[in-house]
Amino acid sequence: MAVSKPASCFGTSHHSMVSCIEEYITNDSLIKVPENYIILDQEPPISDGTVFATIPTIDMKQLVLINQEELKKLHSTCKEWGIFQLVNHGVHSSLLNKLKQEIEEFFKLPLEEKMRYKVRPGDFEGYGTVVKSLDQKLDWGNRFYVNTNPINTRKPYLFPELPTSLRNTLETYLLELQRIARTLLGFIGKLLKMNMEEMEPLFEDGMQSVRITHYPPCPKPELVIGLRPHSDGSGITILHQVNGVQGLQIKKDGVWFPVNFDNDAFVVNVGDILEILSDGIYKSIEHRATVNSEKERISIAMFFMPKLEAEIGPMTALRDPIKPSSPSFMKIGMKKFVEDFFAHNLDGKSHLEQMRIRNSKENTA
Repeated sequence: MAVSKPASCFGTSHHSMVSCIEEYITNDSLIKVPENYIILDQEPPISDGTVFATIPTIDMKQLVLINQEELKKLHSTCKEWGIFQLVNHGVHSSLLNKLKQEIEEFFKLPLEEKMRYKVRPGDFEGYGTVVKSLDQKLDWGNRFYVNTNPINTRKPYLFPELPTSLRNTLETYLLELQRIARTLLGFIGKLLKMNMEEMEPLFEDGMQSVRITHYPPCPKPELVIGLRPHSDGSGITILHQVNGVQGLQIKKDGVWFPVNFDNDAFVVNVGDILEILSDGIYKSIEHRATVNSEKERISIAMFFMPKLEAEIGPMTALRDPIKPSSPSFMKIGMKKFVEDFFAHNLDGKSHLEQMRIRNSKENTA
């Protein structure tokens, strides 16, 4: 059930070395899965898709009201799950509807037009997925990834060149999510009893990026993966399922579970950086995206990270001065952390594990 890959994806064409799944699905005639998208050794989920994991729900309004039970729930959720759905987040439905319309219009643009934003050699920002070898297995999805903060780091040929209406809508959306992330990180720092003089400067005007992904329907969805298993290289990630189509799966206690979220909720997950800062008290969640045979799925994820000049490692304020213990993770500069993260293909939590100090006892609190 496979077809070979067209040479134009990998030759000397204008979109050389960037995967272009749309070349296979420009019409409804695709009945076979291209060979370089087939992944046969996937771990199956615990259910057939009819049973979903119940993910904790956190109420943003209750957090802001300093509801102690909700704060305790946030703490335990970040420790035990590393993911939750956030309700009453304050982002108006009219903005989300506008965002949906603009993103859908972007992905409907001709491939030639979208490839104006293609990932350039040696970079990871832009449209498409970099193909590093002819036998590389590819994800079943079209993505646009771009750094959005600090503003002076925006590449002039990417975000500023997006269609005006999409760019303006995204700017408004980004401001809303910055508000949410700032609030959540503030509560998280206090729940972990972190020294805010250490915590706040890390994320103040820190790195922020956006990944917008379109997962087309696939004739044999069991043969492909929309986004391969990984944990995020962020402090926290805020995901919005733009068109309400489910497809996210998480790995908990060594088993894959499909998860179902309220369409009005955001999905928030702990990233590797927060696991490092908390010295393993909070756990980043390994997750993946699946596709289906009938519906397209569209999502937008926003990643919040410390500033590029920062050094990250377990916060000193977390250590018990009476019974000091060795940290679980080594310190690393953010610049190197980011370079290492994007230098390799996504592979579970392998990037985080490389920073773990061996023979170190994992923290619990």
